[in-house]
Amino acid sequence: MTPLCLSALDLSCMKTNDSNTGKQLGVSWPLLVGAFSYLTILLFYKSLLTDADTYWHVRVGQWILEHRAIPVSDPFSHTMSGAAWTAHEWLSEVLLAIVYQASGWGGIVALSTLAFSATLAYLTRFLLKYMEPIHALMFVGIAIGMSVQHLLVRPHIIALPLLVFWTAQLVSASEERRTPSWGLLPIMTLWANLHGGFTLGLVLALAFALESVLEAGTQAEKIRTAKKWLIFLALSLAFALITPHGIEGLVFTYKIMNMHYAADHIREWLSPDFHQPQVLEVWLMVAIAVFLTKGFRLAPVRLILLLALLHLALKHVRSIELLGLLAPLFFALPFSRQWYAQKNTESQSESIDRFFRALSIPATLPAVLITWACLGLVSFLAIAPHDAYLPSEDITPAAAIRAIRDQHISGPVFNGYGFGGYLIFSGVPPFIDGRADLYGDKFIEEYSNATNLQDSDSLEKVLAKYHVEWTLLAPTTPAVALLDHMPEWQRLYADKIAIVHIKRKQPN
Repeated sequence: MTPLCLSALDLSCMKTNDSNTGKQLGVSWPLLVGAFSYLTILLFYKSLLTDADTYWHVRVGQWILEHRAIPVSDPFSHTMSGAAWTAHEWLSEVLLAIVYQASGWGGIVALSTLAFSATLAYLTRFLLKYMEPIHALMFVGIAIGMSVQHLLVRPHIIALPLLVFWTAQLVSASEERRTPSWGLLPIMTLWANLHGGFTLGLVLALAFALESVLEAGTQAEKIRTAKKWLIFLALSLAFALITPHGIEGLVFTYKIMNMHYAADHIREWLSPDFHQPQVLEVWLMVAIAVFLTKGFRLAPVRLILLLALLHLALKHVRSIELLGLLAPLFFALPFSRQWYAQKNTESQSESIDRFFRALSIPATLPAVLITWACLGLVSFLAIAPHDAYLPSEDITPAAAIRAIRDQHISGPVFNGYGFGGYLIFSGVPPFIDGRADLYGDKFIEEYSNATNLQDSDSLEKVLAKYHVEWTLLAPTTPAVALLDHMPEWQRLYADKIAIVHIKRKQPN
């Protein structure tokens, strides 16, 4: 196997006949990865609409379009009505609302799938710049496995391409001993309006600025490098503040990181359950085996970043995708350099290597256009049926809400956490929903104690405090059993999704 041209930081030394073969084929690995992942997820992966937050994100977007304004206080719940609230993902929510209006649930599934597939395609292209194709595809495959469990129709998926692109450009700038392009700065503004994860981008910029200064040669070079990166960092922060919320976007991340009770009780903030199969476990075993047997080394800053991402992945399920998508960017070039430094034999599968390398060059324009046309046609056929894509029944208590409306029941509701999004979408003010930053630790703890009967009178106190007139809870909720035995409450409706209790009318 011909070694990579690492001094040029790319595959420019690929054999001429390999390039010619690639041109004849027309397609490329990034194109194939993007197209295959898009089709597979769109047609066979049915878990994108299993999160209740999708409902309220779409409704927030609709509210913004209806009012031509971005809310600064809560317009949806009855417990926090009028409380200060930052719709920090407003641009993603508007985009979701527009696509939903045009093509329903299938449209926003296709949008999210496209964003994820584009992320994978770009990740593949970046890794091919530094790695042999077989290694690049291996890392991309693991990244897919580490991301799918958090693959939901929510703003974080729409922002994923920006996360990977931003990080890759920082890595390239550090490797090439330069500051990032000023053209990255608008990316930060777009990201800051799409999703609160933009603060991670600022942290990564700081980390690679430090790495660049440490890697600079003389003291004078270190000073020059520090000055250039400081300018970039200051501008990145300035561009990150170009949102309707200004500094509140940064404060949001701080608030979330300090919600300890919510982090211990909301599913996506919990640690991975290693009693169940976890791709993260495979990643850990492979990484340990490679580092121990091959003795690979990482520069201090990248090692710290890798350990920080591993810490987040072990602490929160939702952070596993960050490790899968970003870690390969950190060690792509160090991995390749050290891999080839240890190789002392020629490949025994030159024909296979030639095939893999042939698909490493960019795809031709006709191949790209044909692929896009085919994907567009498949997308139209897949989402055209009205009921092709619908949110999961588990988060959609539609029949229970119809029963409430048929009986003309009104007043404040006490609802299950997973039903809050649907209530907002349906125009019913919820007791609680997925906006944990709005409700805060104290309220969530109060709610959790009531639903789980933490104290003998915790449920009764909450129902009285918030003047609850009816409840909407999942059948397995402990509070349901108590409501069945409370004389002032009666069961109105029940199915496998939800149970409704209403307050009995007191005799005159």
